Amino acid sequence: MRVYNFAAGPAALPLEVLEEARDELLDWNHDGTSVMEISHRSKAFMRVAAQAEADLRELLAIPDTYKVLFLQGGASAQFSAVPMNLTAPGATVDFIDTGHWSKKAMQEAQRHCRVHVAGDAGGAYTSVPAQSQLAFSGAAQYLHYTPNETIGGVEFGYVPQAGVPLVADMSSNILSRPLDVTQFGLIYAGAQKNIGPAGLTIVIVREDLIGRARPGTPTVFEYRAVAAAGSMLNTPPTFSWYMAGLVFKWLKARGGLAAIAERNRLKAEKLYAAIDGSSLYRNTVAADARSRMNVTFQLTRPQLDTEFLRQADAAGLKNLQGHRIAGGMRASIYNAMPIDGVAALIEFMRYFERERA
Repeated sequence: MRVYNFAAGPAALPLEVLEEARDELLDWNHDGTSVMEISHRSKAFMRVAAQAEADLRELLAIPDTYKVLFLQGGASAQFSAVPMNLTAPGATVDFIDTGHWSKKAMQEAQRHCRVHVAGDAGGAYTSVPAQSQLAFSGAAQYLHYTPNETIGGVEFGYVPQAGVPLVADMSSNILSRPLDVTQFGLIYAGAQKNIGPAGLTIVIVREDLIGRARPGTPTVFEYRAVAAAGSMLNTPPTFSWYMAGLVFKWLKARGGLAAIAERNRLKAEKLYAAIDGSSLYRNTVAADARSRMNVTFQLTRPQLDTEFLRQADAAGLKNLQGHRIAGGMRASIYNAMPIDGVAALIEFMRYFERERA
C-alpha cells in the first residue's frame, strides 16, 4: 500500500514516474536489459542524457550561455567545488547565513577562501534578512545563499542582488516554480528532493565562470573538464540520471513549472492555514519567509509528540518527525506530494487535536 511520504530527502517521487521505471526496469527500450546495465557511452544512454538535459533546459528556460553538468558527490561536494572553481587562494566570498545548510556551505568554503557574512538571520533561523540589511564586503568573488532551508523551513521571497555572481544551493526548491536563471552565476542542487533519487547533483553554471579552477582541483570537480566531457569524465550515476529525465517529462506533462508552482502554493497555504487556525500546532517562521517545500511546526504540548508521530504513521502519514537538531514536526511537500496528501495530513491533525481538546 502506498503511503504519503513527507520525508525531507531522499523524498517521495511521483507515482507515475515510479510506475514507468518499474515497467522498464528489466526490459528498457525493448533491449532485454535494464537501463542500469548499459554503458553510459552507448548511443542509447547518450540519447537519455541528451533528452534529460534538453528537458531541464526547457523547464528552466536555461540560456545557451550556461552549461548544465550532471555530477556526483551530492550538494555537499559543491560546498568545496564552488570555491575551488570560482576563486583563487586568499580570495573573499560573501555568504548569507539563514540556516543549517548555508552554515555548512560557509564552513566548508572557509577551508578554501576568506568568508564574509553579508547577512545573518540570527541563531533562531526563523526569517531571512531583507536586501536592505545585507552588508557586502565589496571584494567578493561571488555571493552564496541557500534559497530554501529544509531544517528550519525558511525560504527567501526574493533573489539577492550583490553586483557579483550569485551562487545558490537550490537542492530543496529547484523546479518548484519558474526561475530566471540569468540572475545567477551558478546554481547547484542535489537530486533527492525534487529531481530524482539520491546520487545525482546538477550544476548550472554560466560559461564565463568556467575555466577559473585553482591548481589542485580534482579533475572530476573541475567544471571545464566535466563540461568538455559532457558530464561523462567518469561513469556518471546513470540510473539517477535516467530517473531525473523521467521526472522532467512528468513536470512537462503537467504544465511545466508555472502549473507546479500553483499547486505548490495551494498545498503550502492550506497547511499553514490549518496550523495557524489551531491551538495545538504552531509555526514560528516569519510569515514572509515560510517555506513552500518544508513546513515545520511544533505541538504546543510537546509531551504529545511521540503519540502524534505514532498515530500519523499508523494513518499512512510517514516521516513527519522534524530534523534531530530542530525537533518538532516537518512536512516536506515537494512537487511529488499530491494535494490529497496534504489534505489527509490536515484531516489527521484536526482529528488529533479534537481528541485532546
